[in-house]
Amino acid sequence: MLNQRARPALGRLVDPVADALLRLRVQPDAVTVVGTLGVVIGALAFFPRGMFFLGTVVVFLSVLTDLVDGAMARKLGRTGPFGAWLDSTCDRVADAAIFTGLVLWFFGEGDDRLLGGVALFCLVGGSVVSYAKARAEGLGLTCDVGLAERAERLILVLLGTLLAGLGLPGALAVALWVLAVTTAVTVVQRLVEVRRQALTAA
Repeated sequence: MLNQRARPALGRLVDPVADALLRLRVQPDAVTVVGTLGVVIGALAFFPRGMFFLGTVVVFLSVLTDLVDGAMARKLGRTGPFGAWLDSTCDRVADAAIFTGLVLWFFGEGDDRLLGGVALFCLVGGSVVSYAKARAEGLGLTCDVGLAERAERLILVLLGTLLAGLGLPGALAVALWVLAVTTAVTVVQRLVEVRRQALTAA
């Protein structure tokens, strides 16, 4: 939902960056991979050590490449299946890295097994949300429903880590609990929607 509303406005900001990279002959797939590596490094190098502010900055800047590579591909006319597959696969890797970093923190120095379990639920639940949509589309159905799509999940968790890095550790706990609930609701919403379409088509 947020993706559809925010991308047009953000496009005006990322287009100049995309143009500059294309002039340097950088390929969109390379931007996708480098951005994913940035998220993985930022999340796994800093979050498990409780360095939430620095980790959030690195992850956020790296996540922005998800907009840049898409703009580059469109300008080149290369919005083919491999680019779409690579982008989706790298998104899953990036999401896994973010929540894995939090799980390692809470089961390590953070010493909070309950929140570690919540972060783990968010990791698994986010994967189910994404898989539900991909599987539905593979069956010829649509699944564009739910409170917590990827953009919403990223904004919520990164807001939590940012505030924790600024000295408000309770903000991360709130963000994770809210994310866990909205993720569970989204899974149910997608289940209901796909079932409705399947019964209608039968």
